[in-house]
Formats: sequence, C-alpha cells, structure tokens
Amino acid sequence: MKETVVSGIRSTGKLHLGNYYGAVKNFVQMQNDYNCYFFIADLHSLTTHPTPADLHGNIKHVLVEYLASGIDPENSTIYIQSDVPEIAELYLYLNMNAYMGELERSTSFKDKVRANPDNVNAGLLTYPVLMAADILIHKATKVPVGKDQEQHLEMARTFGNRFNRLYNTEYFPEPYAFSYSDKLVKVPGLDGKGKMGKSEGEANAVYLSDDPETIRKKVMRAVSDGGPTEENQAKPEPIQNLFDLMKVVSSADTLAHFEDLYSKMQIRYGDFKKQLAEDMIIATAPMRERIQDIAKDDSYLRQVAKHGALKARESAQKTIREVRSLIGFKSF
Repeated sequence: MKETVVSGIRSTGKLHLGNYYGAVKNFVQMQNDYNCYFFIADLHSLTTHPTPADLHGNIKHVLVEYLASGIDPENSTIYIQSDVPEIAELYLYLNMNAYMGELERSTSFKDKVRANPDNVNAGLLTYPVLMAADILIHKATKVPVGKDQEQHLEMARTFGNRFNRLYNTEYFPEPYAFSYSDKLVKVPGLDGKGKMGKSEGEANAVYLSDDPETIRKKVMRAVSDGGPTEENQAKPEPIQNLFDLMKVVSSADTLAHFEDLYSKMQIRYGDFKKQLAEDMIIATAPMRERIQDIAKDDSYLRQVAKHGALKARESAQKTIREVRSLIGFKSF
C-alpha cells in the first residue's frame, strides 16, 4: 500500500513562484510514488470574503495551474475542497475537541489579527482545525507544506491524537511534513520583508502566468539598498531575499558569480536584477504556455473537477462513516 499524501492551496488568486517551489513542484514529483490528494482550498479562502465571481475565477486559476504545472489527474486526485462536504462534517467534529487557548496561540492567527484587526472571524481562529480535517479525512501520513505551516501540521497531529484518546482508538495516523528536498522551501517575496504571498500585493509576487515584461518590471522594482559598504559583510534581509530567489531559479554558477561580486563590493543591482528576471522568465516559460492552452478548455476542466470529486468523496465518505460510528452516531 502506498502512503497517502494530502496538500492544498488556497484559491485566493493565481499561483506564484512561492506556491510552485514551496509546494506544487513537490506534488509533481510525489504523484508516481504516493497515493496523492491535491485540493483547491476554497473553503479556507472564505475567511477573506471573496465575491462569488472572484471565488469561482480563483478556483479556476488554481485548477488550471495545477494541471499546467504537471499534476496528472490520472495519477493524483485533484479536487475542489467544497465538492467534498465530508470535510466540513469532520471539521465540525474536530472543533468540538479543539480549545480556545491553543487556537489563540497559533502564530498564524496572531499574525492575521495584527494584519486585519477588523476581520477577526471564527474561520481564522479555527483555520488549523479545517486544515486538520483536510488531512485526516484521507488519513494522510505525509503533508508537503511550507515552513510557515509546520505549526498547523503539529496541531493536526494534536487533534487526531486527541480524537484517538477520547474514543479509545488508533484511528487517525500522525501526519508529518514531507519534502523531496533536504529542507522545507520558503520562497521570499519582492517587498524585502518576508515570504512571497498573494495577500502582500501584486508587486510582491511573481505569478506563473506573468508575461516576461511583467516579470522584468516587478523584479527591477524589488526592494534593495545602496550596496555593501565593506567586504564579506552580512546581507540585510531585502538583499538576502533576492539572493534566495536566485538560488531557486538560477544555476549554481550564476548564484556563485553574484555572491562573489557582493563579497568584493563590486555588485551592480541593476545587472543582478536583470539576470534574476531572465532566469525567472525561463523557469516559468513552459508553465505559462500550458496555462494559456488549458484555460481555454472548459469541458476538460469540468471533467477533471468531477472526476476528482468522485475519487475524493469515496475516501472521505469511508472516513466519515467510521468516525460517526466511533463517536456513537448509529442508526436505530
């Protein structure tokens, strides 16, 4: 029996380099070796209250880009989260045994509260519980997540183990972070402050569907500084972020060349950014072409979504039947 892998991406817009190198690239590698469930997390996206038109459009973007990135719906189960209502049912059951204190201590919850003090909704508070339901519904043991999601994964183990103890069973296995690389990938954004993300604005992220000229403009406007003031000095965060991006998309020789120039105080950021932009354009070119082709084929997209929902529900319905029996919900 192959081990089960589950992961998903929120449908809050187009996929960017952070999504691809932090998650989707791993998905493509895993699908031949594991029993893979890759979903579009549209329920999670409701915490930001998208309009119906935006919600539907964003789901399509992610579905198209999953396929364009190389995820094969015959090898993997690709599905839309809201097409599997059993996830919401398991979310309800797990919420009954999730405690306010542990949810309020979640780093991501505290970050969201600081960033959006006027939108502190219950969905944000219980976000880790819904993520746990996503994973546990298929009894996954491996979850390809970014560095920032490790705490949520730890909470998923907590909720699964708590269910096991409460109902005196070994039903849910423990899921662990998984990557084909040596360590979890965190792709920085262009704003000089942190990871690449949709919520930080268009200028912070390079999207898989961005045309070459858009990529050049974004990279040339990326935050930098006046340059090093002494040889071999440590790089400030905005500059280290740009070098980390180059490490992801460029060759080792290219990276070493610019590292050497920086150490010798000879770096010209204009040349550095031009090289970084061209390497990003080359890295995204195959996906950009496939995105344009797949996006036009609505009948194929409907077929993929329907097929994925059937496969995902088969697994989820089995879990819910067994969970309901363990809890004590039984027919008379």
